[in-house]
Amino acid sequence: MVEQSYSTRRSAAKNGTQHDTADPINAPEIDAVGQDLHWGTNIYPETVVLEKKHSKWWLAWSTMMTDPKWRVGFIPIPYFVIAFGFLILASYFDALPPSMVIGFAITGLLGGMLMWIGNRIPKVRDYGLPTLLCTFVPSILYFGGIIPENIQAAVSIFLTDQGFLDFFVSAIIVGALLGMPRALLVKAGLRFFIPLIAAIVGVFALMGAISALVGEGFFEGMLFFAGPVMAGGIGLGAVPMAEMYAEQLGTDPSAFMGSLVAVTTLANVFCVVFAGILRGVTSNGKQWFVGFNGNGELMRIKGNKKDLEQPRKKAHTNYVALFQGLMMASIILMIGGMLNAAIGGLHMYAWAIVVTAILKIFKLLPKELENAATQWGDFVNTTLVSALLVGVSLTYIDLNEVLEAVTSLHFLLMTMGAVLLSALIGGVVGWLVKFNFVEATVIPGLIMADSGGSGDVAVLSAADRMHLMPFAAMATRLGGTLTLFLATILVPFL
Repeated sequence: MVEQSYSTRRSAAKNGTQHDTADPINAPEIDAVGQDLHWGTNIYPETVVLEKKHSKWWLAWSTMMTDPKWRVGFIPIPYFVIAFGFLILASYFDALPPSMVIGFAITGLLGGMLMWIGNRIPKVRDYGLPTLLCTFVPSILYFGGIIPENIQAAVSIFLTDQGFLDFFVSAIIVGALLGMPRALLVKAGLRFFIPLIAAIVGVFALMGAISALVGEGFFEGMLFFAGPVMAGGIGLGAVPMAEMYAEQLGTDPSAFMGSLVAVTTLANVFCVVFAGILRGVTSNGKQWFVGFNGNGELMRIKGNKKDLEQPRKKAHTNYVALFQGLMMASIILMIGGMLNAAIGGLHMYAWAIVVTAILKIFKLLPKELENAATQWGDFVNTTLVSALLVGVSLTYIDLNEVLEAVTSLHFLLMTMGAVLLSALIGGVVGWLVKFNFVEATVIPGLIMADSGGSGDVAVLSAADRMHLMPFAAMATRLGGTLTLFLATILVPFL
């Protein structure tokens, strides 16, 4: 029997006759919107075979237009190549005005291409290769002069001034929290701070001791390695720390900025690589010991485990639900920004987490809006991760600083040591308080050592645990604040 073409199945979906192949028992109707959104994402993985009334060349072309294997960034390869050619021409004629539309075009095309390449390399792709390519290849190409200045400038404005990072993170935070089982949120919330604080204090103490043993000074090890690694990024870590250190020693912040930023950037590289390795070694689902790998589940709790598991994702959505989800994410982030301005103390992401958690714990939203926010978060996560990683690579990663840092063996080992200590302490202490070891190694372990919000995305993507973004954001913001406070206390000892 000849299988249906995409257009035939899409028509069937409109008429309510196409069913979810992933759930043959409870086969719900799938609308055309759901078919369009998920085409090429392996929800409908069956091979498309067209009627054999056309020539072989026509069949080959038609297959290329419809088969998910022949799509780059969800676009059929021939059209993707044409679009990429127009990007090159637009860059050559300097016709890339800094707008959100242009930002989506650039990052979507570059990210789609790098993700496609990474997914085509067997074995290594299981260790986070697509994420690594999106995170570092654009900055390498820009450093080598292959990506021109006008593309880098447009992407940088898109990510920061035009708010694409806020757009992405708000969707993931709100969607993941509202889609999380209420019982898991209640049980994991307060317990989560135990491995978080243990990781911060443990890395500071051990890095100080290691630095003292090699003759570099106890407080130097804590303030120049543990501090920037654990502070949650450049804005919350390197920049204020350089100001504090300069004031204490009576010099200019520029004397410290380069090395502190290099530590943060290099630590982020190690975090993404280690997250990819964890993904690879756990992809077969093997349990090395009880509670080793939760396969994405954060906690191991006795009792009704069903109440703590992530709910099954819907196979389809609709335009209204996506708009509702976008509005929920936007409004909650707006409230977070308002609370940050009025009260302070926490970053607006952290306030957004607090607001969303309250809405979830006290059941203040109808199920319809919770589901819509979850579907919006899933949509953004499915389609825009590669675009965000490209933006982060071109905006924040300075290869000059990274290359300068890695030429020093001491610098390299101390930075890698801080990352490994954070991961191990987070994993071990998390396991002791009933988290799964791998998940606790990632959050708060590696998340505390990456470069902040953008680093969180890269690490969770490499580890294939993006749905844990609310805990990642909590670790980055609250843990970063605690780290900066600890550094403030220790600065007078320099």
